[in-house]
Amino acid sequence: MIRIENRQKKHPIAVENLEKVAHRILTDLGCPESELSVLVVDDDEIRAINRDYLNRDKPTNVISFAMQEGEGSELHPELLGDVVISADTAARDAAEADSPFVSELYFLLLHGILHLLGYDHERGTAQQALIMEEKEREIYAVVEREFILQT
Repeated sequence: MIRIENRQKKHPIAVENLEKVAHRILTDLGCPESELSVLVVDDDEIRAINRDYLNRDKPTNVISFAMQEGEGSELHPELLGDVVISADTAARDAAEADSPFVSELYFLLLHGILHLLGYDHERGTAQQALIMEEKEREIYAVVEREFILQT
């Protein structure tokens, strides 16, 4: 089950398409039956989440909260976790890269899901970062072909 909530209104988002992309990503990663929550917010809200949960008092593009880590993770093995995306930051990043907003939104969703599954580019080794980048490229190519270039 995939649950998506869009709390911001500044950047139009087709929630049904975002859900399809999330399902495709989960399928490609071998966990199509996982439960995932996706929250799309503005910079103010992601800053508050970043400050309250990660002690970083600034906006960011995406935050993941894995439910497969730590005590109690075995209680509900299908529950993958939560991905929080800032639409404001995604829009700025897309403008800087001269790419469509939806491309950045889908990329951040993929990036967040990979973190939920244990991929790490920040705290792991250089080899782990390369593995994550390779997986991102592989799956993003599919997302781009099926959901971005078709529009």
